[in-house]
Amino acid sequence: MKDLENIRAKKAFIIDMDGVIYHGNQALPGAPEFVEWLSKKGRAFLFLTNSSERSPLELSQKLSRLGITVDPEHFYTSALATASFLAAQCPGGSAYVIGEPGLIQALYDAGFTMNNVNPDYVVVGEGRGYGLESLERAVKLVMGGARLIGTNPDRTGPVEGGIVPACGSLVAPIELAADTKAYFVGKPNPLIMRQGLRRLNSRREDTAIIGDRMDTDIVAGVESEIETILVLSGVTALSDLARFPYRPKHILDGVFEIPAE
Repeated sequence: MKDLENIRAKKAFIIDMDGVIYHGNQALPGAPEFVEWLSKKGRAFLFLTNSSERSPLELSQKLSRLGITVDPEHFYTSALATASFLAAQCPGGSAYVIGEPGLIQALYDAGFTMNNVNPDYVVVGEGRGYGLESLERAVKLVMGGARLIGTNPDRTGPVEGGIVPACGSLVAPIELAADTKAYFVGKPNPLIMRQGLRRLNSRREDTAIIGDRMDTDIVAGVESEIETILVLSGVTALSDLARFPYRPKHILDGVFEIPAE
């Protein structure tokens, strides 16, 4: 299930990062060459990541350390999408945040303040500060009326050593204890996909999404009517496809297959 000429003809690409471009701090095979090909061919591209830990500048610097040069404007994160959504819903609101500086800064930039007493929202992203104390406070605040937001629904994420829990798994104990359901802003939410297309200034018919997850990247493309490319370099294996009622348009071993000779 691959048509490389059709893929190469696309004018714009929405690209996941973890499991597509790198694992942890290691670039995946062909990733630098793929990004170089995008630039040489004049393709519009946006790295659209469900990770909320880093800012676009930090992501740009991370790729630079991996030998890939990409300006910060080519990145859009679930943290930025979450901040944009909350600012539209509750201008000047407040949040209790479990997450890293990329998420906190995005909320500050959107006009939100941090509040661990009576916030409008409890916002959860990936973060090393997650622990029993923060979990207990989050549950208490949600039961007291704060609305629960997750930056993304990913249950796991790929790293150099294998698979680690991601935002969906971290939110689950709060949902269970507070008897509520979180609202997730990241992929596959159509909000973040429309924001991605606007940033690319591209029509969905001219765009393809490249990702390693059937349950976020591929379903996001299917539901947004954007051509889908599954790479087998991350979370989803070929043997997993039978579990899903939808299919990607293309299946590749990795992005190294896309650049022409």
